[in-house]
Amino acid sequence: MLKSKQTRRVPPASGDTLIEAIPQLVWTARPNGWHEYVNQRWRDYVGLTLEQVQSVWAHFQFIHPDDQEGNRMHWEYALETGAMFEHEERLKQGPTGEYRWFLTRAMPMRDETGQIVTLFGTCTDIDEQKRIEETLRPALERADTLMKSKIIGIFVTEGEQIVDANDTFLRMTSYTREDLRAGCMNVLQMTPPEYMARTLQARQELDTQESMTPYEKEYLCQDGSRLPVLVCGVVFQHSPRQVIHSVLDNSARKELEQHKYDFLNIVSHELGTPLTAVKLQTHLVRKRLEKHSQHEAATELSRVEGPVKQLERLIAELLDASKIQAGRLEYVRKRVDLDELLREVTDTMQHTSPSHTIVVRGSVQTSLIGDRDRLGQVFSNLLSNAMKYSPDAKTVEVELSSSEEAVTILVRDHGLGIPREQCDKIFERFYRADIARLRAIPGLGMGLSIVAEIVKGHGGTIVVDSDVGKGSAFTVTLPRRREA
Repeated sequence: MLKSKQTRRVPPASGDTLIEAIPQLVWTARPNGWHEYVNQRWRDYVGLTLEQVQSVWAHFQFIHPDDQEGNRMHWEYALETGAMFEHEERLKQGPTGEYRWFLTRAMPMRDETGQIVTLFGTCTDIDEQKRIEETLRPALERADTLMKSKIIGIFVTEGEQIVDANDTFLRMTSYTREDLRAGCMNVLQMTPPEYMARTLQARQELDTQESMTPYEKEYLCQDGSRLPVLVCGVVFQHSPRQVIHSVLDNSARKELEQHKYDFLNIVSHELGTPLTAVKLQTHLVRKRLEKHSQHEAATELSRVEGPVKQLERLIAELLDASKIQAGRLEYVRKRVDLDELLREVTDTMQHTSPSHTIVVRGSVQTSLIGDRDRLGQVFSNLLSNAMKYSPDAKTVEVELSSSEEAVTILVRDHGLGIPREQCDKIFERFYRADIARLRAIPGLGMGLSIVAEIVKGHGGTIVVDSDVGKGSAFTVTLPRRREA
């Protein structure tokens, strides 16, 4: 025999039960501020009973003095218009005397005649939100100042799309705010093909680090022109993911650099032609003097050849610097026996600079596909610098090693050394380490920047490890590219 199921009827919750269950302070009051009802949360917060606050405007004692006038004005406006009363204010917690921020809302209720007879209100604790806003306010003010910058372009992206930008960036790129609203500004579409790889690399940095290293690129402007810029960015919102970018117009610096290198190019060519003639004539005259046994005069004349060679090298560096700036440094790639090349370079340097002994350790036993003359230029420059900047030392060391992926050439001296904080800068054009004894040694600071560019052009890297007073070690790593 089946037993009938007995159901338990749950009585409907009363209004008071529902009101006590919600997290807000709930109250009702007459138009004159006389409170007719408060829930338990309200009583617990202020620490008083309803009877203790039943007088005209008695609730003002719990409102922060600075917020009372605002409360009264909004209250009067609600009574005049019947609109919702809404005011952010600080209410005092009775047991502790501390103030917390609340959002107070109240709906005016009318009787049959249309008169407002009571207001039904709630107070919602927003103290944590207000504290967060207060913490963020300085940052928001700085961001607002940045957006109003007349010098720095600022734009915000979601994915590839630019969703916001300041007037400066729009002016830089010839776009209008209407173009922005219409979704016509896309980072990748504004990027020329030759800068696409670097731009995508910057996006990968954002994915992993939430910021990108500042880099140089160009933007395609609305009017068809190109804008050279220095750009960086940082993730500042995750849902949806937004990135804020800052852009500095690089046109003036690029133009100045171009003028500088145009000048260097002209000067180099103008000096190169007469220097070649001087070098040839000096060589011919010395041979004639030797032929006629005028050895003393020939010796004196040979001393001219040293400065001529130095000037010739300086002009070659100026030409290389101008080619690098213009992106026209060319490489004649062929098979290069690296051990043979290094033997030739060290033998030549040993012959021309007998003040130091070049000690070679190890071998690479491999060939590379590269420009033999340019690679020789790299090793000659490093050895020359090692000798020049270790005037009191007797040896310069070269260590060779290889792996399945790469070959490594290390050139070490025991000389003046470079401050560690300046090591990253010595590969910049025209940079020279700031040490008194180094400044006394002549040079323009171009050699290592050219070396770094050639190594980069071969897919390799160059790093330096140095201590002041102990010497420097330059390590060149080149990928193994065997001839097919």
